[in-house]
Formats: sequence, structure tokens, C-alpha cells
Amino acid sequence: MTRNAPARPHGRPHRRLAVPVAAGLVALSPLALAACTAKSSADADAITVNATDTSCELSADSAQTGQSTFEITNNGSKTTEFYVYDDGDRVMGEVENIGPGLTRTLIVNLPQPGDYETACKPGMVGDGIRGTFTVSGEAQQPTDKSAKLVAAAEGYKRYVVSQIEALQETGQQFVDAIKAGDVESAKARYPLVRTYYERIEPIAESFPDNLDPRIDLREADLAEGQQWTGFHRLEKDLWVTGLQPDSAAMADQLMADIDELADGVSAPDFTVDPLQVAGGAQGLLDEVAATKITGEEDIFSHTDLYDFQANVDGSQAAVASLRPIIDEQDPQLGTQIDQRFDDLDATLAQYHQGDGFVTYDQVTEEQRRELSQKIDALSAVVSQVQGVVASA
Repeated sequence: MTRNAPARPHGRPHRRLAVPVAAGLVALSPLALAACTAKSSADADAITVNATDTSCELSADSAQTGQSTFEITNNGSKTTEFYVYDDGDRVMGEVENIGPGLTRTLIVNLPQPGDYETACKPGMVGDGIRGTFTVSGEAQQPTDKSAKLVAAAEGYKRYVVSQIEALQETGQQFVDAIKAGDVESAKARYPLVRTYYERIEPIAESFPDNLDPRIDLREADLAEGQQWTGFHRLEKDLWVTGLQPDSAAMADQLMADIDELADGVSAPDFTVDPLQVAGGAQGLLDEVAATKITGEEDIFSHTDLYDFQANVDGSQAAVASLRPIIDEQDPQLGTQIDQRFDDLDATLAQYHQGDGFVTYDQVTEEQRRELSQKIDALSAVVSQVQGVVASA
């Protein structure tokens, strides 16, 4: 699920010292991007964030290069999110689905000095309440310690590449069906092609220039005057309005955006930080809790259970890539995580129908509560992975 993140009318007044990257790609070096989240924090040096429905107050707006910990408390009435952005709204770290009265922790590695931006997003929509966050000090280089985690990150990158290759293949079939006017074929392909995207969505969210919103923005999150593209625009065409004069063009645009994602991920200098992987594993479960449970994601097709399963699968793959580190640091945690994934998978299996799932409007409120409880139980243990990786 993607919430609206429209381009801001003005750029930031100050840019951090540039890290050399090839044009059009995101380079996520081990120290260039790292984030993890947890449900509580014992870090006495954490920067506190007082998030309300109208404000986003940080106890400090600056830090030294390296790891920064933010402890976000939602004192508003709406569920909120907190982000740290680099140039072009590239996400350096995020924590979503912070309910009223709850506190969550975000750990972000900011190895380069310069100006970043923080944002609270009450209601989890829009550009958010922004502020400048200045990082000073010497630029930090990868250390031997971080090099020990490279194998885990490389394993996860191979998984991401495999999913994007499948996304390109199935995406082209989906686009071809729309352009041929074959609505039934396009409907059948829609939940399948989304599966590959939903498994790796945190990676797509880390790219600048609103790539993820171009691919996955919901109608409910559109800003006034914003063009609506991507999966959910085509979902409405297929299930509600019928194909429109510009449906073929929208399909072509979706494919171009998928190819842009593939180009970025396959670039030689694209790497993934293991802390980002841990944060992504938790983020995918947050996605399920925030929108899949409610049925808001695929509101026209009611194919939410496909996305639900894909998010869980993606989270499990991310955890699996980190498993050697987890087993070394906390073997019992790995066993607990396995049990919770198995429990949730068994519950989801009750809704299998043929090669897929029943439509979500057939899932009762009581059944949705059961799914929600399973997600919460799984999230409680997966959230601990982030701290384990951070301490490795």
C-alpha cells in the first residue's frame, strides 16, 4: 500500500554533502542507508518525537554522523508515521502505523554530514509535517563490523532481484491483456502480478521521485490535482468503470515505472543494508495491520488476501536472510519467529480457493480479528530482529 507523497513545491534549502551515485539510481551502501524499528526503546540518548495531529516536535534537530535513534510518541488522535528523508525524498528510515498513545523507536544510520528532513504524517497521508535535521561530523566509512553483515544483505538482494524479474514478466502480461481489451484475463492477472511487488515494497519505497506512489497509490490518498497512475487506477478501470480511453496509456506507464524500479535495483552499485532488511520485515507486517486487515488496499477487487500473503512472505524472506545473525545472537528468537509464521500461514490457508484466495468481502469481522491477532503476535517477535541486527 502506498500513501500519497506528492512532490513538494519547493526543494530543501540545504543539501547534504553528496554521495556519488549514478543518475537515476539509489545506492544503498551499508552505511548510506540503514533503519530499524522496534516497539519500545531503552536508549537514553534517543531523540524524542512528540507527534500530534498538528505538530511534530523533536527534542533535538541535529546529531553527529552515524546512528541516530528516534523515539516517537503519538500524542494525537490519528494513527501516524515518522520518516527521515534524504535528497529527493529518499527514505533513510521510517516507522509506520503508530497508533494514538503508542511509542515506537526508529534507528537510522546517517553516515554523511548535511541536512536531512524529518516528517510526521498524522493520518498516514500527505507530505507530512516536515522539519530539517542537520547531521555534522566526519563522514563515516563502512567498518569491519558492518562487513560481517554483508552476506545477509547480498542474500536478500538476490531475493529482491528475483521478485522484480517476475514482476516485469507478469507485469507485461497484465499490461498486454489490458491493451488487448481482455478484461477477464487482466482481472485474473492483477492479484498475481501484485504479489511480486508487495513482497519487496519497502525497497521500492526507498527510491526517490515518488516511484512507489506512481506504482501503488490508492484513490483515497490522492492529493487535489494529482494524476492517479499505477495498479489501483487500473484496478478501478477493470472492476468499476470499465476500460477508459487512457487505460492502455496507464498500463504502459505502470510498466515503465516497474522497469525503472528494475533498472535501479539491478545497477552494479545498488546494495542493501541488513538493518534496512530488518526494518523492511517489520514494515511489511505494519502494512498488513494498517490496510490489508481493513480491506482498504484492494477496495475494488477485494483481492486483499493475495497482498496479505505476499507481505507476510516478503517479511519471512527478509528474516530468513538475517537468520544466521539471529541464530548467533538469540537462537530462541528464531524459533519463536518460525512458530508465529507457521501459525499465521495456517490461518491464511483457511481462505485458499483454487490457486488463490477467496475475495476479502467474504471474510467476516470475527475472522478479520483473528487474522489481526496473528499479525500482532508475529509482529511482536519480528520487531526484535531489528535490535538483534543492530547489536551484531
